[in-house]
Amino acid sequence: MLSDGKYAAWFRTPRGQGTGLVDLVDGRISGRDSFFTYGGSYQVHEQSFTAVLTVKRHTEGNPSVFGPDEVEVNLTGKCSGAMATCSGTAREVPDVRFECTLIYSQEGALPADAKSAVVKLNPDKLPKGLDSRSRSRARAPFAPG
Repeated sequence: MLSDGKYAAWFRTPRGQGTGLVDLVDGRISGRDSFFTYGGSYQVHEQSFTAVLTVKRHTEGNPSVFGPDEVEVNLTGKCSGAMATCSGTAREVPDVRFECTLIYSQEGALPADAKSAVVKLNPDKLPKGLDSRSRSRARAPFAPG
């Protein structure tokens, strides 16, 4: 079953690939990546689902994996545990196949018995600069030793 929550999305078409973050809540989709926002709706049918996703550019930059900057995508997919996969096409470019993998991201507190340490930074222990040994052995990055 496709659960409500936050998902990491990996999407691809023959024109490129990318990643983003998606929220699924009560049949509504919202999300974004560095250049595009996503919105839309979905319906769950046991282990499968359908969705209509709109994609719109919010920042200039990399080209869309579809070509056009604004599209409406019809998707069908399957869910299995914390992952879901789907595919479909955009109405504006029906010859470009879109595929997406969603990975559920559960945000939660650490268990009560988890131990963590607080490390204090002591700036006096940081290196003060290059010493004579490092200056005399300077070499180009990635050059053999």
